[in-house]
Amino acid sequence: MNLKDIFAIPIYGHIHVGTIVFFATKGIIIYLFTATLAWFIKKIFSHSIEKQDPSNKTSSVFIQHIFVWVVYLIGITAFLSMIPGMKRIADSILASAGILAMAVGLASKEALSNLVGGFFIIIGKPFRVGDIISVGNDVFGKVIEINLRHTVIRNFENKMIIVPNSTMNTATIINSTIGDERNCVKIDICVSYDTSLDHAIDVMRDEINKHPLLLDHRTKKDLSEGTPKVVIRVLELGNSAITLRAYAWASDFNNAFVLKCDLLKSIKERFEKENIEIPYPYQNVIMRQ
Repeated sequence: MNLKDIFAIPIYGHIHVGTIVFFATKGIIIYLFTATLAWFIKKIFSHSIEKQDPSNKTSSVFIQHIFVWVVYLIGITAFLSMIPGMKRIADSILASAGILAMAVGLASKEALSNLVGGFFIIIGKPFRVGDIISVGNDVFGKVIEINLRHTVIRNFENKMIIVPNSTMNTATIINSTIGDERNCVKIDICVSYDTSLDHAIDVMRDEINKHPLLLDHRTKKDLSEGTPKVVIRVLELGNSAITLRAYAWASDFNNAFVLKCDLLKSIKERFEKENIEIPYPYQNVIMRQ
């Protein structure tokens, strides 16, 4: 038996081995061509993205995703076009066309809203890849990727958070990176009512001024008026303590976080040396005879 006879062997009625081999070969060629073209597009974009600033990088990554999705869509369409009677088979399997249309409509609405949301993010640039943002009250981290459907944010526990673009366009976003990156941290310390407030403020200011990450945020007007480098206010007269708040500036969010953590430790240790009490809740129990 030669190769021609093997190809002529029927499997399902009029379908022969040669037809299946030809179909599989075309499918493999389409897949390889699609995958190669998508890889080539990613390679071109990744090479150019490395040399761009963050704002252009965000747009380039988004456009890259669009091109890759279009390539795969064309590949899938080309593969489906090889299947004879595809429409008849699909119609017989999907008998409930009304339910299918409703499901596709709802899915398309969600997908379209995310796609449009992605375009608004790219055009308006409320945040970019690499920015540190807060979304609502629950999501806080660094933007890793903005694609057609969602935005990927890595929080400071190194976990990836996937947020749909439609949600990103309606949520309240705090961007700690865009514009002026200088960051002000509020350091709240409670002292007892018998503490000399002036002494406690001087001790806090001295500890904060010694930190290497502290940034002098004063303007020329502030310097001429003698405004201190670190402003400390009496924030609240509470039930059992007086709250003092210091405003300390750092060059960016990361330094501001380190600054605050270090100062909470150093101020507490300095208060212990100066015999300044940091009150905490306690109860007096009176025993009657």
